[in-house]
Amino acid sequence: MQGTAIWVYAIGFLAQIFFSARILYQWIVTEKAKKILSPPIFWILSIFGSYLLFIYGVLRNDFAILFGQFIAYYIYLWNLNMQGVWKRLHVALRTLLLITPIMATAYLMRDMEIFTTLFFRQQNIPLWLLIFGSAGQVIFTLRFIYQWLYSAHHRQSVLPIGFWILSLLGSGIIVTYGIIRHDPVLILGQSVGFVAYVRNIMIGLQVRN
Repeated sequence: MQGTAIWVYAIGFLAQIFFSARILYQWIVTEKAKKILSPPIFWILSIFGSYLLFIYGVLRNDFAILFGQFIAYYIYLWNLNMQGVWKRLHVALRTLLLITPIMATAYLMRDMEIFTTLFFRQQNIPLWLLIFGSAGQVIFTLRFIYQWLYSAHHRQSVLPIGFWILSLLGSGIIVTYGIIRHDPVLILGQSVGFVAYVRNIMIGLQVRN
């Protein structure tokens, strides 16, 4: 963990705790129901985790992390809206949730030269590794885009089998990226979900049959 303060890793681990909690909770309710469920708490925990991981990505100067979180974050909010939770939130909280990532991104990009140097020209992150890590984040983010399109088509918030297949693939790449970067937050955080991803795929296939 040399070069990064312990408190920075603490933020990252806390974010992964929220992400792991969402997966474990979803897995438990899915096992009980014997079908894949998309509970509101899954999306609430996702927002908490995304908030913190975005901060962690900024502190680690890791564009691969920021890129993945930005898109997924708004899909989390969309799912809360689909489940009727969003409208029950106070308007001030809704406004804060909507504008925070945009304002944070605008702040980071206020000086493009500094932004490019920090996130794309680091000696300790080769370009090929940044592309590899970003590819994992793209796949991991595509699962939520796929989930969003699938749910919009069916007019309800659901987590289809394709979501879990993309989760497994993207997670494998991110873990590999984390190992190369010596990032315990990414390694431990992504490893937790493997069993749940496989189990959801199995349950989804059983329901189809």
